[in-house]
Amino acid sequence: MSAAPRELPLPEASDDTTEIARLGAVLARQRAAFAAHPYPTLAERRARLKALRAALRRHQNTLAEAISADFGGRSVFESKFADVVGPVLEINHALGHLRRWMRRRRRHTELVFATNKAFVMYQPKGVVGIIAPWNFPVYLALGPLVAALAAGNRAMLKMSEFTPRTTRAVRALLAEVFTEDEVAVFGGAVAAAQAFSALPFDHLVFTGSPAIAPHVMRAAAANLTPVTLELGGKSPGLVAAGADLGAAARSIVHGKAFNAGQICVAPDYALVPRANVAEFAALAAGAFRALYPSVAGNADYTGIVTDRQHARLAELLADARAKGATVIAAGTPGADRRLPLQLVTGVTDDMRIAREELFGPILPIIGYDGLEEALTYVKARPRPLALYPYGFGSGELGTILRATHSGGVTVNDWGWHVFNHDLPFGGSGPSGMGTYHGAEGFRELSHQKAVFKRHRFFPVALFYPPYGNFVQRLVMRYYLGKPPAER
Repeated sequence: MSAAPRELPLPEASDDTTEIARLGAVLARQRAAFAAHPYPTLAERRARLKALRAALRRHQNTLAEAISADFGGRSVFESKFADVVGPVLEINHALGHLRRWMRRRRRHTELVFATNKAFVMYQPKGVVGIIAPWNFPVYLALGPLVAALAAGNRAMLKMSEFTPRTTRAVRALLAEVFTEDEVAVFGGAVAAAQAFSALPFDHLVFTGSPAIAPHVMRAAAANLTPVTLELGGKSPGLVAAGADLGAAARSIVHGKAFNAGQICVAPDYALVPRANVAEFAALAAGAFRALYPSVAGNADYTGIVTDRQHARLAELLADARAKGATVIAAGTPGADRRLPLQLVTGVTDDMRIAREELFGPILPIIGYDGLEEALTYVKARPRPLALYPYGFGSGELGTILRATHSGGVTVNDWGWHVFNHDLPFGGSGPSGMGTYHGAEGFRELSHQKAVFKRHRFFPVALFYPPYGNFVQRLVMRYYLGKPPAER
C-alpha cells in the first residue's frame, strides 16, 4: 500500500470579502456577453465542450492530487473515475446528441387551428449559477456545467470551502479554456455561498444538503430564479429473501466504502429478511476486509473529509450504542481519519442513524418480514435519492418500482444509474427537484419556447367580435356540446 499523497499547499487566501466583491461584477460581465451573443451555434457549443474535455485529461493528475490533499487522503482511482471520467462521459454523451437536442420540435396545433404551425425551440437561459458540494467537488461542479454549456449558457461556479485546493485546481483548469465572461469559479465560505445564491441568475443548480436547500430556495425566490436541487436522503438497499446474500453484501459494502460513503447515492441502510440479518452482517464485514485488508494509510480507501465530519460519525455511533444497538467494526481505524465500515444491528427508530442521512461508512442493517413490511418501512420515510433492490423477480421488482418514489434506481447493484448519462439524474420530494444529465439536463437549462406561426391566409377574423357567427357557434357546439337548459 502506498503512503498518502504529499500535502499540497493551500491556495492563496480567498476570503468571503474578496469573493463577494467579485460576484456582482462577474455576473454583469457575463450578462453583457450573453446579451451580445445570446444563441451560440452548434459548432461553438461543441468546441467549448471539447476544450473542456481536453483540459480535464491534461489536469487529471493535478485534480486527483488536490482532492486527496483536501480529504487528507483519497483514492486516486476513485477521484479520477468519478470526478474526471464522470464529466468526460457526460461531455461525450452531449457531443453525440447535441445536434438533435438543439433542433426545433414540431408540435401539433388544435384542430380549430389546423393548417397553422407550432413548434418548440430550445433557447439558452443566460447565466447559470452552480453550487457544488465537497464530496465529489469536480464532478458535481462540472457535470452541471456540461449541461449549461450544451444548452448555450454562461456559468458561475461556487465551490465548497472544505476543498480549497480543488477549488484552485478547477479555477486553473477552467481559466485555460474560458474567459471569466464565459465561466467563472468562486471559493469562500458561508457568507460567500449566501451572497452567491442571492444573485439574480437565470437558473441556479444546487447540489448539497437537504438542510441547506430551503435557504438556497428562499434566496433564489427573491429573484424568481428557477432552481434545480440535487440533495440526498436515506437511500435503501433492499435485499430479497431469495437473493444471493454474499453478492448483495459485497455490492452494498462497495457503495458504503466508495469515497468512504461520502456520496449522495450511497446505500444508506440495508433492509434484509429478518432471519438473515446476522449472516448478512458477517458477509458484509468479510466483504469489506477483502476489499480493504487495512484502512490506515491505505491509498485505495478515502478519509473522512474533516475532523468535524469524523466527530459527527462518532456521535452517531455513540448514540446508537447508548440506545441498545450492536456496532461491528469491519477493521481498525487509522489515525488519518480513515474510518472502516461500521455495521449496526438492533436499530430502532429513536436512534439518529435511523433518521439522519449518514454520509459515511456506517451501515444500519434492518430486518423485515415480507416485502409489504419492507415497502411500508421505505414509504413511511422521506423519499430517497436512490433505491437499490437486490434479487427480486420481475413481478416483485415491478411492485417495488410502482410502490416507491426515489430519484433513481439501480437494480442488483448501487449507483450506476448516475453514470449512465442518457438517464436523467435528479431527486424526488425531499431528495431534490429537477434533473440534469442527458436530454433532460439540456432541457432543464434551456427555455423551452413555444412558437405558434399563423398561416397567412388563416381566417382568424372569424374569432373576432361581434360574437355569435356561424363558425363560432359551430366551434362551441363541437367542443362543449349543446348548452344545458337554463333554469
